[in-house]
Amino acid sequence: MTIAERLSGALSSARELPLDDTSRFIFFSDCHRGDNGWADDFAHNESLFYHALSYYFDQGFTYVEVGDGDELWENKHFHAIRRAHSHIFWKMRDFYEAGRLHLIYGNHDIERRDPKVCQETLGASYFNADTGQTERLFAGIAAHEALLLRHAGTGGSIFVVHGHQGDLLSDALWRVGRFFVRHFWKHLQSFGARDFTSPATSQSKQKRVDDQIAQWAQANNQTILCGHTHRARFPGPDAPPYFNTGSCIHPRSITGIEIAGGDITLIRWWITTDPAGNLRCERTPLAPPRRLHTLFGAAGVMATGAEPRGYVGEPALK
Repeated sequence: MTIAERLSGALSSARELPLDDTSRFIFFSDCHRGDNGWADDFAHNESLFYHALSYYFDQGFTYVEVGDGDELWENKHFHAIRRAHSHIFWKMRDFYEAGRLHLIYGNHDIERRDPKVCQETLGASYFNADTGQTERLFAGIAAHEALLLRHAGTGGSIFVVHGHQGDLLSDALWRVGRFFVRHFWKHLQSFGARDFTSPATSQSKQKRVDDQIAQWAQANNQTILCGHTHRARFPGPDAPPYFNTGSCIHPRSITGIEIAGGDITLIRWWITTDPAGNLRCERTPLAPPRRLHTLFGAAGVMATGAEPRGYVGEPALK
């Protein structure tokens, strides 16, 4: 199937959630949490991510993880990932127990589309060092292919999906992609090898995937929010309504998309210093926020080969 066909299929079966101008959502994707070994791309941003999650929990946000949260292509056993980043998972459980956590599966955690896999891994019991007790992590949790946030005031909607749909090695042949990543690329990574299965390592593939998703958004007049390409994307008012969270494994920052107070905003969390030289975590908008109601009208016109006005790319170090 094509990307357009797969996206339309995912939209038709998406779980619907309410959205209004009082809603608070934070969307992160592509954490690729690993086992804290040399191939774990998440490890260097672990503390930054934990700080951001704590901030959003305290501020009453709902956390939506837009796929590839855990690196299950490189790592066969989830328990090694859970042990390496246990405090991240217990913080995520705080969201879950408050009814404020939703998981979307991507290609690197696609096996979670099987409810049995979710219960045997995410739903299992583990030792919680904070309480000294063995506890269920996410009892009864399910991962979804897609969500649809329906705006109460306008009837418009935001379609949230990872974005790997229709990519041959990431979707239909994901077991083949996983085999090569797990048994070959993971071991060659230390020598500078690039993962040929991922658009994140190829600018031309990033651009091709981005363009096809933007074309689908325009053709269907449907706002869409994805991850997968690791390239943050925040379109201006005259561009197709395709948003992308970026990723949490940039060398120097994590990016995500917030919805709060009737606005949608692309943000970056990064480590900076104060005048005394003390390190601190800082949240910075990467583009001016947009009002939600402006998304649910005409989808704009996309010129062939053109980038949308707004923000596209990896955040620069300032």
